[in-house]
Amino acid sequence: MADVTGTAKKVIANVERAIVGKRPQIILSLVSWFSEGHVLLEDVPGVAKTMLARALAASVGCAFKRIQCTPDLLPTDVTGASVFNPKTVEFEFRPGPIFAQVLLADEINRTTPRTQAALLEAMAEARVTVDGVTRKLAPPFLVMATQNPVDHEGTFPLPEAQLDRFLMRFSLGYPNFDEELKMLEMLQREHPLDKLQPVVSADELIQCQRAVREVFVDEKVRRYLLQIIHDTREHEDIALGASPRAAIAFFRACQAMAAIRGRNYVLPDDVKRVAGPVLTHRMILKPESRLRKIVAAKVIEDIIAELAVPTLPGTAAGAASSGMP
Repeated sequence: MADVTGTAKKVIANVERAIVGKRPQIILSLVSWFSEGHVLLEDVPGVAKTMLARALAASVGCAFKRIQCTPDLLPTDVTGASVFNPKTVEFEFRPGPIFAQVLLADEINRTTPRTQAALLEAMAEARVTVDGVTRKLAPPFLVMATQNPVDHEGTFPLPEAQLDRFLMRFSLGYPNFDEELKMLEMLQREHPLDKLQPVVSADELIQCQRAVREVFVDEKVRRYLLQIIHDTREHEDIALGASPRAAIAFFRACQAMAAIRGRNYVLPDDVKRVAGPVLTHRMILKPESRLRKIVAAKVIEDIIAELAVPTLPGTAAGAASSGMP
């Protein structure tokens, strides 16, 4: 797992040249990418959602494209379309921005459901079908989408089917006083994002994705994380619990978190770290629970608090972190 940890450290250090005080969120982004998943950043305006996505893309030697989602954006603006060429008297396919390796969908909830649906096949199967022809996307493919949860005018909320395609959803939050002071100092003369250079190649990232799948998950830990999934389906405050796809995503994210922290086996602490970002957006609360101001994150915390944590013999010596928070 040394290569995975080393790769993660290089990316984190590079991103932190432009983003201040958001290491936990950077780690979660890498966990999602190493798990071959996608990320939804949901927060108020101006807290560096787009900057984080651009910094991650700039840190990896992958093709990067950005879509600014608006109500008049068409599906073909995302996937591409066949255009008639009068010289050859034939239709030629011109690929859209989705054929990048890293795609930033900025303010994704501002575009229509029809255009949002253009991302579904790519996010689930890493391929795009246009005019009956299916084309594979170059790995490692990552969609990072942002959305604003407070300004609902002119927005189209993502349906549950599309939310389930995102492996993780999390927020950045406001920086503290010292972090914001450092941010002002960094931005005084130029934007640090303009100076970021790739520190990891696409091949290295693909190797990390393969290595993550080899991380060992003990039977006790599998039962522990699966019990959390099943408890969401039976909880009194939840109308719709986590799906089997959520269980697979949860499993993969636990493997990636362990690998990033320098271990070739998963601990219950890894399960706890990724439970919230992986599961909260995949559950639907009952209307009466929402009226009582109950939130999905609190439900997950309560479920985890009520479960007995499994003990794994022989892992205490290797449980130390590799410098990651």
